[in-house]
Amino acid sequence: MKKLLAVFALAAIATVGPVASVFAQTESVLYTFTGGVDGYGPYGSLVFDAAGNLYGTTVRGGTYDAGAVFQLMPSASGWIETPIYSFANNSDGANPWGALAIDAAGNLYGTAYFGGHGYGTVFQLSPSSIGWKFSVLHEFKGSFDGGNPHGGVILDSAGNLYGTTYFGGRGYGVVFELSPTSTGWKESVLHIFSGLNDGAYPAAALSFDAAGNLYGTTSSGGSSHNGVAFRMAPTSGGKWNLAVIHSFSGGKDGAAPWAGLTLDLMGNLYGTTLNGGNLNTCSGFGCGTVFKLRPNSQGFWTESVIHTFMGNTDGAYPYAGVTLDASGNVFGATYFSGVLTDCAGSGCGNVFKLSQPAGGKWKETVLYEFTGGSDGGNPYSAPILDTSGNLFGVAPQNGANLAGVVYEITP
Repeated sequence: MKKLLAVFALAAIATVGPVASVFAQTESVLYTFTGGVDGYGPYGSLVFDAAGNLYGTTVRGGTYDAGAVFQLMPSASGWIETPIYSFANNSDGANPWGALAIDAAGNLYGTAYFGGHGYGTVFQLSPSSIGWKFSVLHEFKGSFDGGNPHGGVILDSAGNLYGTTYFGGRGYGVVFELSPTSTGWKESVLHIFSGLNDGAYPAAALSFDAAGNLYGTTSSGGSSHNGVAFRMAPTSGGKWNLAVIHSFSGGKDGAAPWAGLTLDLMGNLYGTTLNGGNLNTCSGFGCGTVFKLRPNSQGFWTESVIHTFMGNTDGAYPYAGVTLDASGNVFGATYFSGVLTDCAGSGCGNVFKLSQPAGGKWKETVLYEFTGGSDGGNPYSAPILDTSGNLFGVAPQNGANLAGVVYEITP
């Protein structure tokens, strides 16, 4: 994974085509990480609790430099950051990349990429009057149970957890379920990827629809080896059936979906691809796309690209997925581009909005371009929305202490 990041960081970004329209928003840095006990490198999206506190993870930092879980609490004088757990790179895990999930009781759930038996863990943090209690729910063994979860987990109404691992299974990753029992948590492997048409190397969390089907992506595999979008449907016998709903070609429709899928109220799916789109950009890899998958009554899905990144100020390489508002606007972030003189000439990334007038084409508006200074740089995950339409996110690079920031963008 770190090798993959390095490859794309070195790829020259060509400026081709028109520059996106820019509408100035206000960016505020809510917290600047020091790189110490508070954490270093926040990569996963944030999550709100019912009281309006924010929670997230950092890949490094903490007491043992193996990552941390943090809380941000709003106050009259600003946001107060509290580290609530530091990973020790042993049975508890290390290096959490994904976002946290939260249940109605305020318990937090997440994954660590390393630690445990060396192949990562699933963990729980429960609030109490004397602090947070940490529990390991599962230690991956790197075999058929999976290994190295890069995305986070999601919850169903019964309290079961679902997620993916990047490796394990036959070497190409798995989809897993964790169910609470009277004696602990039981893991069930729902699908083992073959590395062929069903996909390989899922890097993202899953999504549920209203009928209880799971949706996700793999960053590779598929009929053209450029990744797939898939659906998993539960059966009456307790098994889950996986169906590929789109196999990316690597051309205009995109390649290497690194993030998960987001559903709208009509059952359409939205996501991003890291590469593909216009292959005349980003050294022939393409700078990535935002896509929509629309189902029909026969159960087939149609993919349409709603934005192609060009590597100029509109952005490049969206590792992040997307967030939707109630009006159907799409929000996301790109890891590179923006002001190309920043961040070693690759640009520090941006936050964008896609809107569609009735019957019209999708239009991109760049809401904020990171400079790589105290505002941070290279957002890796999608921002989230509050009820007032403000965006909250993390930028894992730069900031005043070169350890990343938590930011807010207000309209």
